[in-house]
Amino acid sequence: MGRPGLNRRQLLATAGGLAVAGSFGFAALGTGADALASGADTRVRYWNLFSGGDGANMIAMLDAFRKATPDIDVKDSTLQWGNPFYTKLAMAAAGNRAPELGVMHMGRVTGFSPGRLLDPWDVDLLAKYGVRQEDFNPALWNRGVIDGKLYALPLDIHVQLCFYRKDVLGKAGLLGDDGRMIPVTSTDEWFDVLKKAKAAQKKGLQTIGLWTNDQNFQWWFFVAFYTQLGGQWFDDDNTEVLFDADKATQVLEFLRRHVTDGYVIPGAPTGEQFVNGAPFTWEGNWSVPVFSGAELDYGATPLPPVFGKQATHAESHAFVLPHQSGRGGATNEGAHELAAYVVKHALQWAAGGHIPAYTPTLSTDAYKKLTPQNEYVSAMDHQATEPKVWFAGSTGVLAQDLGPVVVSSTMGSAKPASVAQTMKKHLTKLLASKNPMDGRTAAQGGAVA
Repeated sequence: MGRPGLNRRQLLATAGGLAVAGSFGFAALGTGADALASGADTRVRYWNLFSGGDGANMIAMLDAFRKATPDIDVKDSTLQWGNPFYTKLAMAAAGNRAPELGVMHMGRVTGFSPGRLLDPWDVDLLAKYGVRQEDFNPALWNRGVIDGKLYALPLDIHVQLCFYRKDVLGKAGLLGDDGRMIPVTSTDEWFDVLKKAKAAQKKGLQTIGLWTNDQNFQWWFFVAFYTQLGGQWFDDDNTEVLFDADKATQVLEFLRRHVTDGYVIPGAPTGEQFVNGAPFTWEGNWSVPVFSGAELDYGATPLPPVFGKQATHAESHAFVLPHQSGRGGATNEGAHELAAYVVKHALQWAAGGHIPAYTPTLSTDAYKKLTPQNEYVSAMDHQATEPKVWFAGSTGVLAQDLGPVVVSSTMGSAKPASVAQTMKKHLTKLLASKNPMDGRTAAQGGAVA
């Protein structure tokens, strides 16, 4: 479906306006109604949102599972990424028409009414198929735990990265003896790096691609650097806003400075500029296949810890069990077996740039040889995630509300300090609002968290 990542970015720009009941945009939908595959005893229906390179990698993993487990017939369906997917999944769960297995972004799980629209995982059954809590990063595993039960089994983390051209940085004296970008630990050091890179780059290109006018990327970058500063969102009970406007202003001023100092060309195609010789671009790890396919001499590191603490924005694809009133038996066990298999065999998934959640994969020789994946694997241990509230998560209400506000600061139409106060007002309003995805209203089609 074209370049990996490009399809996703195009969808990001419009996802907020696509959540209309009935407009689900099926990319490749299996019917799930035909006879069982030859020799199979059990059917597992599996809905996912993977297109492009991710879709190809997932299909390869499913084909491997089918070959290894011929007694389970997997009927996989790919739906449109973003809110249309969540609307369809919610309506199916509320109407008792849900598949045995689904995929969600981890940040959306809290708002998806666990216990009503999602069923909990049987951790003993997962253990039977070789997947145990101790094989995952603790913070990542706990993001899927609600009221003491596991509702989301992590497949990966996908992170925002600092991609850099080794050929340009080498000329600028910005590579270490290991051939990687020199460490950066402060805003002054970072802008010094940009200054030196600009002096060595091709004329007519920007120094760094920053997606200055994209609400999703700007939000993700804000989350990363606000986390670096130790910024809080809410108290432990999610009843009080603890958002620090001063720290937020620091982040907003930092992002804005890239434009005012002339390192960014607002609206420039970031990936294309990088391919053509721009020294840096900040992109999601899903751009790895794009840049590797272009045969660039490049590296990728987590976003620089300019505020002194390592933290880079991270989301996670996770397996979920959409609610079924009669869940259990062979189909439920098949769903557990399928999810466990994919999680444990995620080396194929890593080829798309994602960091596998199943940590034993990270210590294998095959993973350690993946470049540049082996350079940013440390991001697993310093994830900057959105708060664990119903309105957070990929393309969720929080990003839709605050993303454009961050853009207004970065692009210069509003002052950083004023924007920080606006963000706090938005957070206060959101915290006081009700989650529409309560498991009862979803069937009416308007409940999209």
